[in-house]
Amino acid sequence: MINFLTFKSIRNRKFTSFLCVLSIALSVTLFLGIERIRNGARDGFTNTISKTDLIVGAKGGPLQLLLYTVFHIGGAVNNIKMSTYNDIKAHRQVEWTIPISLGDAYRGFRVVATDENFYKHYRFRGDHKVEVMDGVTPVDTFDVILGSEVAKKYKHKVGDPIVISHGLSEVSIMSHDNTPFKIVGIMKPTQTPIDTGVYITLQGMEAIHFGWETGAPSGETIDAERFKKENIEITQLTSFMVKLKSRIAVLKMRRDIDQYANEPVMAIIPALSLQEMWETISYVEQVLFLVSLCVLLVGVLSILISLYTSINERRREMAILRSLGASARHIFFLLLYESSFLVLMGCLLGVASMYGLLYFVSPWLESNFSVYLPIEALSKTEWIYLGAIFVVGTLAGLIPAIKAYMNSLQDGLTIKI
Repeated sequence: MINFLTFKSIRNRKFTSFLCVLSIALSVTLFLGIERIRNGARDGFTNTISKTDLIVGAKGGPLQLLLYTVFHIGGAVNNIKMSTYNDIKAHRQVEWTIPISLGDAYRGFRVVATDENFYKHYRFRGDHKVEVMDGVTPVDTFDVILGSEVAKKYKHKVGDPIVISHGLSEVSIMSHDNTPFKIVGIMKPTQTPIDTGVYITLQGMEAIHFGWETGAPSGETIDAERFKKENIEITQLTSFMVKLKSRIAVLKMRRDIDQYANEPVMAIIPALSLQEMWETISYVEQVLFLVSLCVLLVGVLSILISLYTSINERRREMAILRSLGASARHIFFLLLYESSFLVLMGCLLGVASMYGLLYFVSPWLESNFSVYLPIEALSKTEWIYLGAIFVVGTLAGLIPAIKAYMNSLQDGLTIKI
């Protein structure tokens, strides 16, 4: 009986009911959407690198080592000797290593020198690996492969020549004009700092600095034989990544590297450092969460305001129901069921709208802000949020329901002048 009257009441106030449902739906869409963006930003940040146990570099700040190795931001205070790298690489617990050498740029994009292990072993966002969209990975001294954002911005394709600039600024007065590189590949988008990198071989990084020992070109002619890969000796690196055969050995290996006697080096655990770094900027996440709560509060208030303001208009309706035998308790539950139904419809419409929005917005967020938002089922936390929204929205209907309960039959039938 009450359910039938609830539907009839909502149907008689179609426009007002539609606005209530729309308000809740928009609130739920924004709340869940902001929550997914918040989680996506955090996961995208902390999953920039995975399957790597340690990052090794010169003594300094752990955050600095993480930034220039993974995010290509800033630079190292000192480089590390190649002999140190070879010594740690030969350790019986080490499964693989990825050497990294930094120092130059291409139109503001960081040039990263590495070897084939980077393309073979580097992992991000779980078990995703670096893939080539067009061409191959660098092999010869002056081969280069571009991140997807670099290729997209300058419309480069395989076979194009590029000239690397000395230093890290976008506009450099000194370029390595005598050692141009040839694009041999373009990587698939990863929504990580890899997309903004220009990747060359370790020998290529050494070769472009022949004659630059004083910090500026000497002008001397370099024998072409010296540029051959087999004739180039790698003397130093900026840092390197390490994967161990056993995760149990990570802490001991880290301690051993920190106490390495031949050179002052340090090791960090990237997963821990990324988490610590995110916590230092987590105020952004907290602000987003507060915004989403405020949006939700507005939606709940819209239910309360709509039902409460309609009480005076519906006094005669309530009084007629009372005169036909409905008790004050029936009137109370009528309004409570009405608010529950409106909130339920708003939640369902909001979830559907959120998935529709994700379908269209997710690719744009990935390409422009590197925020990865997979379209997947609601998480346990999101179900809890939805349940809380339904309960709070239903409770918001208690106030007008109590007011209707308190209105007497005499008050409803009396014509007031």
